[in-house]
Amino acid sequence: MDLLKPSQENVEFMIEGIKTKLRMASAAAMQASSFHVDKYEDIKDIYDMVSSKDKFSISEVEALVSELGKLRG
Repeated sequence: MDLLKPSQENVEFMIEGIKTKLRMASAAAMQASSFHVDKYEDIKDIYDMVSSKDKFSISEVEALVSELGKLRG
């Protein structure tokens, strides 16, 4: 998958990847289709950061979930 090209498919792929990596308890409430391409760069930044780490503290997960919440359309 070429994540350099903004598309709804890539947005949904990244959101699903973030949810999986963070093992989000509220993952069902965060539908990938709720995120739009116009927020692509912000979502990609979060995706890249989440992908680069193996473990997250509770406060990190809460901060990431909060940021994702702001990006929902």
